[in-house]
Amino acid sequence: MADILTRCVARSVDMTPRKVGEVASLIRGRSVADALIILSHTPRRAAKPVEKAVTSAKANALNNDGTDEKTLVIDTITVTAGPRLKRYRAGAMGRAKPYQKKTSHITVVVRGEAKIKKAPAKAEGSK
Repeated sequence: MADILTRCVARSVDMTPRKVGEVASLIRGRSVADALIILSHTPRRAAKPVEKAVTSAKANALNNDGTDEKTLVIDTITVTAGPRLKRYRAGAMGRAKPYQKKTSHITVVVRGEAKIKKAPAKAEGSK
């Protein structure tokens, strides 16, 4: 059977790409079931949005593409920089110090095999 690729993108997550990327590297290449268990036991704030993105990619694969849940594997997971929000903080002597709130885009691609469709059962009483 041919593998089916399904993706999910979580955009503008309010965390730095470096922090989210460290969590994403924990689950790269693993099965979706293992990845969700690992993320639920990871004591990092960035684990929550990564877990949501993996769960959404799993739901997309099951509902939209009809893949088998047991064969789902994380093919790729990438974290890229999103838009930066420019903000100012009070500084010494009445100055305003600029800083940037960084955001991330999380892209999850899962790979799985298509479900085997069963043929409809023939009615035994009809001739």
